[in-house]
Order: sequence, then structure tokens, then C-alpha cells
Amino acid sequence: MPTALITGITGQDGSYLAELLIEKGYRVVGMVRRSSLEKFERIDHIRDHIEIRQGDLLDQLSMIRVIEQVAPDEIYNLAAQSFVPTSWDQPVLTAEFTAVGVTRMLEAVHQLNRKIRFYQASSSEMFGKVQEVPQSERTPFYPRSPYGVAKVYGHYITVNYRESYDIYAVSGILFNHESPRRGLEFVTRKVSDAVARIKLGKQKELRIGNLDAKRDWGFAGDYVKAMWLMLQQPEPDDYVIATGETHSVRELVQVAFECVGLDWEKYTVVDPRFVRPAEVDLLIGDPAKAKQKLGWEPQVSFRQLVQMMVDHDVKRLSGQGAPAK
Repeated sequence: MPTALITGITGQDGSYLAELLIEKGYRVVGMVRRSSLEKFERIDHIRDHIEIRQGDLLDQLSMIRVIEQVAPDEIYNLAAQSFVPTSWDQPVLTAEFTAVGVTRMLEAVHQLNRKIRFYQASSSEMFGKVQEVPQSERTPFYPRSPYGVAKVYGHYITVNYRESYDIYAVSGILFNHESPRRGLEFVTRKVSDAVARIKLGKQKELRIGNLDAKRDWGFAGDYVKAMWLMLQQPEPDDYVIATGETHSVRELVQVAFECVGLDWEKYTVVDPRFVRPAEVDLLIGDPAKAKQKLGWEPQVSFRQLVQMMVDHDVKRLSGQGAPAK
């Protein structure tokens, strides 16, 4: 039975990845920060099948202690300060978690066991002010937020440890991936939640920022399969994981309201407060390498994804308590 250590297991990706690895017969261990308010909603349904250990990306000794105790075959480093607007309010803390935290984890692997296979969660936000369309593994980075800058550091320190110490370390450059488990602060979930509330008479309008921003949105449940596949290859490498399709925020809003039979223009208000200081206008990934080398293909379409999220929020807010699939 292989052992996987997942940082950020209580997040959207961590919960889907834990489910996948349990199905594949792994011993799954999640690392969480000690908190006075523990949030395990996303993994409540699998708590009996996973182990939880306390550790902190800000604390090198806790990294070493957890890896010594768990003795993992694979590490999936998903933990980060991952909300882009917050990175403008807390740029230094974002750098500590999302950039330097990767170094602490890699250094622990380097010191303890170089045979551990390491996955780093890179991000399409590294492309930022895009230098070419679509974006591939060869596209230059031009991050447009403290979060994006921190992710570039995390990406390149992973490359450096791979090349310098012969560690099996890979980075998945994942484009936007969503689900009913997405946090309410992210635009897709903000939209699906607001649409459900408006449909149920609990809210009057959706206030949103840049309707023209375009993203490559996929389903998180599909994307964690790519993470696992990356660590099963003969040689470590980095991969763009994306659908290869782009949709505007306007289209997201329109489709979400269509799911409940409402006209989006009657309920949507553009609010300048939600526009980023430096906007990323167009992100669209080229997943050709992942398709060819990993045999990976996204299974859930954009419309299926939006429908899934709206249906979940309607059930949740109407008191039916649907689990986030």
C-alpha cells in the first residue's frame, strides 16, 4: 500500500485527490495547520479513511517531523494562500506560504528521503499578462499579482531541486478548476451561490467585477487525476492542465442564470470594488502535452460544471443539504 501525504487536504483539490487515492488503495495522510476553528467539511465523508497530522508550511521543523512520521512515497503540496485578491492585502504572508513554504517542503524531502515523489501545485496565474495564446509549458511567465509571483517562485524552486538533487519533483500548471466544493470567495462559486439565492428569493442581485475577463474553467475532480498521473511517469516533468477552451465571466453568469430559468441582465450589477488592481484578461491553456504523455482528458464540460454548481447551491440553500460532489 503506497502512502501519500497531502498538504491542503481540507481544500477543494485536497478533498478530491484524497478520494481518488483512497479508491486506488493508498494510505492517505493529510497535513493541516493547527487552528482554533477546524474546517473539515470537504473531507467529513472520508475521515474514517484518512489520517490527519498537524504541520505548518511556515515551520521547517514541523515539515521534517511530519515526513519522518508518515514516511510517504508521494507528497502532493496543495497548501497555499490561494485567493488572488487576498494576496494584494497580505502579500508577505502569501509569499511565505505559497513561495517559501514550497522550499521548506522540498528541503525536508532533500534532507530525509530523495526517493519521495513530489507534486507542486503551480498555477495559470503565473502567466498573468499572457505572452502568447494559448499558454503551454514553454510560455514565458508574467505574473500580475503577489499570488502569481509567489507561484512562479514555487514553480522554479521545484525545477531547481529536481535538477540539482535528482529529486522526482513535478509541477502541474493547473488552469482554473472549480466544483461545488469551491470556496464562496471565488468567482464561479460566488456566481452559483448568488444565482441560487436569487432563484429562492434570498437575494436581489449579483454584484460582480470584470465581466470581460476570460478563463479556462474545468472540473476539479478531473484535474486531480492529472496530478496523480504526473507522479506515475518514468521521468519527472511539468504539465499544463486545462480544457483548451475559454469562457468569459459574462458567459459564466449567463449560463448560471439559465440553469434556473432567469435573465442574467435583470439581476447583475458591475461593481468596481471587485476589479483587481492588475487584471488578468485572458487565460487559456494548451493541454496537448498532458493529453499525449499522460493520456489525460477533461471529462466535464463548462456547461455541465456550471449546472453542477448551481444545482448544488439550490439544494443546499433550500435545506436539502446536498453533499458537495
